[in-house]
Amino acid sequence: MQTLPQPSLAAAAEPAVEPPDVRVAGLRKSYGDVLAVDGIDLEIARGEFFTMLGPSGSGKTTTLRVIAGFERPDAGTIELAGQDVSGLPPYERDVNTVFQDYALFPHMTVQENVEYGLRVKRVGRGDRRERAAQALETVRLAGYEDRKPSQLSGGQRQRVALARAIVNRPQVLLLDEPLGALDLKLRQEMQIELKRIQQEVGITFVYVTHDQEEALTMSDRIAVFNQGRIEQVGAPAEVYERPASEFIAGFVGVSNVLERGGRRFTVRPEKIHMLAEGEVPETGAHVEDGRIADVVYVGMVTRYHVELDAGGRLMVVSQNLEVSSTEALAQHGRHVRLEWRPEHTFTIEMGRKSE
Repeated sequence: MQTLPQPSLAAAAEPAVEPPDVRVAGLRKSYGDVLAVDGIDLEIARGEFFTMLGPSGSGKTTTLRVIAGFERPDAGTIELAGQDVSGLPPYERDVNTVFQDYALFPHMTVQENVEYGLRVKRVGRGDRRERAAQALETVRLAGYEDRKPSQLSGGQRQRVALARAIVNRPQVLLLDEPLGALDLKLRQEMQIELKRIQQEVGITFVYVTHDQEEALTMSDRIAVFNQGRIEQVGAPAEVYERPASEFIAGFVGVSNVLERGGRRFTVRPEKIHMLAEGEVPETGAHVEDGRIADVVYVGMVTRYHVELDAGGRLMVVSQNLEVSSTEALAQHGRHVRLEWRPEHTFTIEMGRKSE
C-alpha cells in the first residue's frame, strides 16, 4: 500500500494576515434631521498616512470624531487593530487626537505639556523625561523645554501638540485640520514636516482636511468625502489623474468639463497646450478652437480662460518661462487653437454629477 506524502507543517501554515489599524464598517451618524455620515466603509493599513478630504459638511470630521470616540455612531462598527472599540470611551482607545487650536495648557512649560499624558498614565519621572526629549527632538524643538506656549510661534505650538500626541506612542494618531490656523508659507513647511515625522515614528496618521494640496502632498492614500459618503479612495496620483466622479474632478485640483457628442469628459488645465501661430497639432491630438476671454497672471503661471467655438469654456495653465505679465495680458481676445492628448481626458458618465 502506497503511503501518500504528508504536507509539512511549514507548507500547511497560512501566513498571518495583519488586521488594518482602522476598520470602519457601515458607519452612520445623524444630528437631528441631518445625516452627517451615510453608510461609510473604510480600512486604513498600519503605518499609513491616510487623509480624509472633502468640503465642509461632507462627513470627514464626524467620521474622525467617531473613530476617536468623541461621538457615538447610530449604526456601524469601529475596529482598531482588529479590536471592536465601538462602545469604548476615548480614553480606552489607543488613539490620540491633534486639533487645529493646539489645546496646550498655557500655564505649563513645553516639557510639562509633552509629559502630561505620561503623568496621567503614571509613567516614572526618568522615563517621562527621556520620552519627552525624544518627542521634542523628533519635532525639532529640542532646547524649547522651559518655554511657555505664549512664547512660541503658531508653528512651534503645533509642533508641541504633535510631540505631546506621539510621546504616548498611540496605535493611531488622528489629526483634525491641524494646520488650518497657520499662514500659507508655514502651512506648506509643516506639510513636509508632518510627513517626515510620520515616516520617522511609524504611527498610522489619519488626517482630516479640506485642502487638496495638503492631501496630495502628504498622503499615501486619500478618501474623498461628499455629502456623507466616500466617492473615491486611492493614491494621490490616482485620485488626481483618474477621478471617479465629476465632483472629484472639480474638487481635487482644477478640472475642465466638456460635453461633446453626448459624452462628458474632463481634462486638467496643465494638460492643454496652446498652439503658437502656425504650429501644427500632434497627430491624434484632440483639437479645439476658441477665443481667450480672460487672462489671470499669477507670477509663475498664467491662467487663460478660453471660450470655445464649439461651445464650452476651458482653463489653460501655462508656465511663464519667458513671458512677462504684459505679454500674457496682451493675449486677451486672441483666437487660439488648443490641443491635448486623448489619454489626458477622463470620461464621466452622463448624469453622474454630484447630487
